[in-house]
Amino acid sequence: MTELTDTADRHAAFARVGSAYYPVLVAVFTALVIISNVTATKGVAFGPIITDGGFIVFPLTYVIGDVLSEVYGFRAARRAIFTGFAMNALAALAFWITIYLPAADFYVNQEHFENVVGAYTQLIVAGLAGFLVGQTLNAWTMVRIKERTLEKHLWARLIGSTFVGQFGDTLVFCAIAAGAIGITSFADFVVYAALGWLYKTAIEVLVLPVTYRVIAVIKRREPTYA
Repeated sequence: MTELTDTADRHAAFARVGSAYYPVLVAVFTALVIISNVTATKGVAFGPIITDGGFIVFPLTYVIGDVLSEVYGFRAARRAIFTGFAMNALAALAFWITIYLPAADFYVNQEHFENVVGAYTQLIVAGLAGFLVGQTLNAWTMVRIKERTLEKHLWARLIGSTFVGQFGDTLVFCAIAAGAIGITSFADFVVYAALGWLYKTAIEVLVLPVTYRVIAVIKRREPTYA
């Protein structure tokens, strides 16, 4: 009874965002999101396995998201999510403006550039929708579990938030992006979404030791982490 009371009286610890580590994590997080959206404009097939080029770095955004949620809390993670959202929207705007700028005489790739930007725009919409849903679910789940377990069972927070966040992200993203990369049948869509979710979740589980290490280092060096 005493142990339960002590746990109830304690609160989950989080650091303040005004340190050197938080902006670096947000910058890496935002860059990974933009890179993954650009590489996702290409549909990729490994035999029957259908995916897109975003699989290369996108799972790492959830690793950084987990670090932000665990160390700085839901509000700080949400701020990073909104920053990534805004920078992706800015990238899409810049690409579209570039389409309509007069091309130099020696530039022969206007049509190809338009095709890539057109696909990127649909993927931006898909990515931003999935990104907001998935990352918000990921951060919320991470923090909710931490409020119950405090500093214990980090593995449960990381894996639980990954399953929930990646499911929401992948479902929303694939529903919007499938047409942009040429997926037209329901069977291909199911394969695309299911394998995307399983792959991204598996990658996060595999890099769990790295995530553990990064979180431990930042907690130890972050002076505001209580």
